[in-house]
Amino acid sequence: MCPECFTTAAMIFAGATSTGSLGALVVKKLGLKGLTHDAAIPDERTQNQAQENSMPEVLTSARIVDHKIVSPKQWLEHRKQLLANEKELTRMRDEINRQRLELPWERVDKQYTFESTKGKETLADLFAGRSQLIVYHFMLGPGWKEGCVGCSFLADHIGGALVHLENHDVSLVVVSRAPLAEIEAYKKRMGWNFKWVSSYESDFNYDYHVSFTPEQAAEGKVYYNYDERDFVSEELAGASAFYKAESGEIFHTYSNYARGGEMFLGTYNFLDIAPKGRNETGPRFDMGDWLRHHDRYGAGGYVDATGRYHEGKSECCHGEQSH
Repeated sequence: MCPECFTTAAMIFAGATSTGSLGALVVKKLGLKGLTHDAAIPDERTQNQAQENSMPEVLTSARIVDHKIVSPKQWLEHRKQLLANEKELTRMRDEINRQRLELPWERVDKQYTFESTKGKETLADLFAGRSQLIVYHFMLGPGWKEGCVGCSFLADHIGGALVHLENHDVSLVVVSRAPLAEIEAYKKRMGWNFKWVSSYESDFNYDYHVSFTPEQAAEGKVYYNYDERDFVSEELAGASAFYKAESGEIFHTYSNYARGGEMFLGTYNFLDIAPKGRNETGPRFDMGDWLRHHDRYGAGGYVDATGRYHEGKSECCHGEQSH
């Protein structure tokens, strides 16, 4: 997951005040209240970006002490009210999925080459005989000792899905800009079995706006998640989908970034029905409060605002150095 998913403070429901947005529809239709925050926001663009990448505090904090206790009859009444809202949200998700399938496509005319354990492979090769390809843009840059904690969290969810995707005409490949030897070393450490290729000698990451040049970093602004944003890391995360026609033509059909990757995090779906929810209680009220590489739980350390793990103890979350 990208640094924007490791947002500093929980403010309001994603995009809830954006006119015409899904968030506004959710708030309006479900009657959600109390999701605002009093923090000063410098301008409308900053506010919109913060909103779309932050979680409401009600989803990140434990609400256990002095929780309301009711009779079975009252509990059932409350549960049915929530069920009606859950059904509405499901219908809204179905509608968004329908709209996603109706997005126009763009033809991929540029030739991309990747380094894999099989040697050089093109984008067409990554389809592996299937007509659909999903690429996960994993934050692992050249020289990094290990991948982003959030991206690694997402990668832990891929293994079980692979057999089902591949038997449903979908190939899934992870792409990073780190050289293949560095990718293979980290992949072996984590015990993953999905295909992971290097775009180190390709423009692929730059063209899909998940890697940024030193010149872009120096300017302090980058184009990410369909808007100009402050530079926080030379590598960010996302997912892109492609279709290959029988003629061999390849089309880019969809990409998402930032909190868009949450749809792949099954662990969060389990946590969301647990009594404490996501239980992200500080210092940043995000996954960095608790999430670690799966072989690092119990090892201490901390995760900085860019999703990078560090040994030792952070003096202050705001003082952490971004990569």
